[in-house]
Amino acid sequence: MKILVTGGLGFIGSHVVVELQNEGYEVVIIDDLSNSSLDVLEGIEEITGKQPHFEKLDLRDRNLVQEFFREHTDIEGIIHFAASKAVGESVENPLLYYENNLNTLVYLLQEQLKLGKGNFIFSSSCTVYGQADEMPITEKASVKPAESPYGNTKQIGEEIIKDTCKVNATLKAIALRYFNPIGAHPSAKIGELPIGVPQNLVPFITQTALGIREQLSVFGDDYPTPDGTCIRDYIHVVDLAKAHVVALKRLVHRQNKKNYEVFNIGTGKGSSVLEVIKAFERVSGKPLNYRIVGRREGDVITAFASTKKANKKLGWKAESSLEEALKSAWDWENAMRK
Repeated sequence: MKILVTGGLGFIGSHVVVELQNEGYEVVIIDDLSNSSLDVLEGIEEITGKQPHFEKLDLRDRNLVQEFFREHTDIEGIIHFAASKAVGESVENPLLYYENNLNTLVYLLQEQLKLGKGNFIFSSSCTVYGQADEMPITEKASVKPAESPYGNTKQIGEEIIKDTCKVNATLKAIALRYFNPIGAHPSAKIGELPIGVPQNLVPFITQTALGIREQLSVFGDDYPTPDGTCIRDYIHVVDLAKAHVVALKRLVHRQNKKNYEVFNIGTGKGSSVLEVIKAFERVSGKPLNYRIVGRREGDVITAFASTKKANKKLGWKAESSLEEALKSAWDWENAMRK
């Protein structure tokens, strides 16, 4: 079975490609390399023994998308990651996010419906909940006005898919709302590879520990949390990747109860920024140079998942601890710099 993975050379996408190939799927990757590297293909091949088919393509170009699908009529499913993903950047440049995250989704769905093959996994986010009223966050929690344009694109993306599912019975979709992916493959062959200054906490931590970054900024210590810093649900990227394969199988084997379903993907445990820093210092043996700075616009205070629905209906559960995820990220960072 041939599966298209958009953004398949990115952090999460590359780990999903590995899990798909390990399960025997044939994978085609589309990536525009705007926030990824061709070197990732080699890492995937070293881990799995097979290099997936790759095409460099900007999904914002509708004509190129149409041409791609004319050549690949045997695609049985799509896992869609290709999107801009930094909260802060989205606040500064909202039009980039609306173009890149929404137009591309529409073009993919249009072409997939022409094929008449409707297995679609959407890379969504816990940002759709905004600042939830209760913890842990269940899938029944209200989708609140987004705190950032990035979060808004995930909300609108889900609405686009849901509305399309209502009127097209062939489209069967699952939106995976994941919390905060961290870590790297245990082989240290692939991992998070930010271009320029990291937008996410853990790569900034690992780069600071190696001296690549002089200092880590902690955005705010006056939040209403036990230590004053924001709380998130940090999930190992390999656990997250495995959830995509399980979700795809649910669609392929027609085990889905509706043609549009939503699942939270997290660990069910919240950790503060300072707790993550301390856990990293324990597993790495490296003291971190960090300082407290002002709050960052667009950040919610606390977000961690209820994973009961995914545990029960998908038969999936996160297996790795925060320390294991941080250790794998540190191993990857060191392997990259050799």
